Parts: sequence; structure tokens; C-alpha cells
Amino acid sequence: MTMAADTSSRATNKKKVDAEEVADDMHPFLRRYKDGRVERLVRSVFVLASEAPGATGAATRDVIIDPVNGVFARLFLPVVAVAAATGRRGRLPVVVYFHGGAFCTGSAFSDPYHHYAATLAVHAAAVIVSVDYRLAPEHPIPAAYDDAWAALRWVVASFSDPWLAFHADPARLFLAGDSAGANIAHNVAARLADGHAGVEGLILLQPFFWGPDRHDGPLFAPEWMDTLWPFLTAGAAGNDDRRINPPPEDVTSLPCRRVLVAVAGKDVVCDRGCRFAAWLRRGRREVTLVESEGEDHGFHLYRPARATAVALMDRVVHFINGKEKKKTTPSQVAGAETECSREREDASTAVMANDGPEDEIRGRARSAAEVQIKGPFSPVVEKRAMAKSRL
Repeated sequence: MTMAADTSSRATNKKKVDAEEVADDMHPFLRRYKDGRVERLVRSVFVLASEAPGATGAATRDVIIDPVNGVFARLFLPVVAVAAATGRRGRLPVVVYFHGGAFCTGSAFSDPYHHYAATLAVHAAAVIVSVDYRLAPEHPIPAAYDDAWAALRWVVASFSDPWLAFHADPARLFLAGDSAGANIAHNVAARLADGHAGVEGLILLQPFFWGPDRHDGPLFAPEWMDTLWPFLTAGAAGNDDRRINPPPEDVTSLPCRRVLVAVAGKDVVCDRGCRFAAWLRRGRREVTLVESEGEDHGFHLYRPARATAVALMDRVVHFINGKEKKKTTPSQVAGAETECSREREDASTAVMANDGPEDEIRGRARSAAEVQIKGPFSPVVEKRAMAKSRL
């Protein structure tokens, strides 16, 4: 999903809308009118690409992935890292990134995503391929998945592109995204043949998963969430669709060896992200779950200077560069967070051991840490919200 309402969109929202003219009111993202017109309520400034790195430290340029369907990508090259790299061993990891926006808004060229990708490229010393895919409702699901798959195939097949050919390491390829983009990254990974050597890891930031069972959250009401997926698929699928509500067997069979899942404590999809991470761990994957307590959906994009956002960036950077810890021990978690982490590990173990009733397992976890815990299915928790980052 992911959204940010700017001044212009708030002004638009205040305008009186004739209800008789609206076919679908998907506020706060968009309205579709009976005449077919789509009004997007979330607006961002678009940023031009430039091979001069400027203040961000990353050179950028746009490439065409699929001229027929209008699929593009923006490449980000960290110039300092490139200058320091020498020889094959100095090549940089590649991150194929899918933006959020509920599958119906957002762009790789918008201000928040441009600056996030540039920052990630510089701090992780990685080449970022940020994909601009087609949006619903003009292009219903599965258009976004098809475009993302085409982008990954382009990356794998196009190391003849000068930036990829000279600076990227095809053996260190990551799929990443936030919100709807994290859902896309998961579904693209699910299409890979098992043992695909080129994909080292998966990075899912506040992944957008949903289903018939519902959870509360302050930013997106469950009742509104129930209507989103049918709208995005033009009525072709409901909330039991395995693309939005993947069953355990789909998750445990993902071919990626390493996965980072980041959730926000106040997010309506937080518990689902934690459960997804637990299922991954059951599938013998190296899983890191990072929870940003007190935050809601998309916080890291629109408040990048916050301690929680900087700490999350730090964790993603460490993951890309292979510096993640395989397991958190109680000694690594300070003070009151120790019991919280232990309870969440116990709950995760219970889920993986016997697949007991979800409500019962959630109750076990919260009995000793009601205030501290948001999601009860955490396999590995490293809380960095108040920690000082090295970035």
C-alpha cells in the first residue's frame, strides 16, 4: 500500500463530490467515476533522472523494460562505491525494488521513492533497479506482477546494460519492496525455480498481505481493506486469493535463502508480516524480523530522518551486505525488551511446532507482554527503534 497525503491532495479531498457520479470511492487513494475517469488523491512531485549524482551521491538514469506495456525502471548507481570498487570482487550487489501504493498509486519516479532508492544505493553500496509498473484500476492485477516479472528477467538477461555490466554482481541479486511492492516481490520470488542461484535474498518492508480474517489498525480500517483486493483485480478475486493471502506451503517453499521482514507496530498488516516470517523460518530460511514499535504503515518513506526510519535503513543495509545476525539471544536485547522477545520466540515456536489455533497462540504471547508486543508470531526480533544508527 503506502500513502502520503500532501497539501494538494488534502485540498482535493475537501471538495464536495457528487456521490451519484462515483462508481468506486477508494479514498484515501483514488476515486473512479462512472464515466471511467480515475482521480488519484495521493500526489507526489516527480523527480527527473540525472547522471550527475548531486547531493544524493547516486547517479540515476531511466531505462525501458517493456515498450509495449510501458514498463520502465530507474537505475541508481552510488558513485563513491563505484570509484572504490576494483575488479570482479569489487562489484556491487543488485537490488530490484518495487514501490508501494496499494497497486494503484505511486511511482519509481516520485520524490519519496527516488530519494529512498538513492539513499539505499549509497549506504548499501548497491545498484538499485527501481521498477515503475502499471497501476490498477486501469491495469488490474495481475498486470503489476507481470511487469515485475518482466523487470526481473530484464535484469538477469541485461547485464550488457553498461551500469549492470561494469558494476553489478549477478550472483548477489535481491528482490525488495514496501507494502504492495513487498507483496509483488514475494509473488515474483514465488515464480522462481527452486534453487535459483541468482537471487540471494528477499527484503519485505511492511508487506501487504490480507485475508478473510481481519486485524485492527489505525491507518487503514479492516472494512476498507476488505474492499481493496476485489477492486484491484476488477472483481476477479476475493481476499482468499493466495497472491494476497498466501498459505503456509507457498511461503515455506520460497526459493530465497535469506529474508528480511520489517513490520510497523501500529500497522494493520503487522501481525500478518510476523506470521509470514514465522512460516519462512519453518521452511528453514534465514529470517530476520525487524519491528518498529509505535510506527504505522509507510513511516520510513515520509519521515526518513526519524530514529526508527534510520534504524530500519541500517538493518536493510546490513542485510544486503551479509552482516545480519542469524539469531537474537536475550543478551542482545536490553531491559524490558528481553522478556518481550522471549515470549514472541515462544509463540513462534508454538506456531511452527503444531499449527495450533491462531487466537490461542496469540493469547499465550500477549499474556506476559500485552503492551510491548504488536505481532505475536515473531521468529527473530531485533528492536532498533531507539538504538543509535551508524548511518
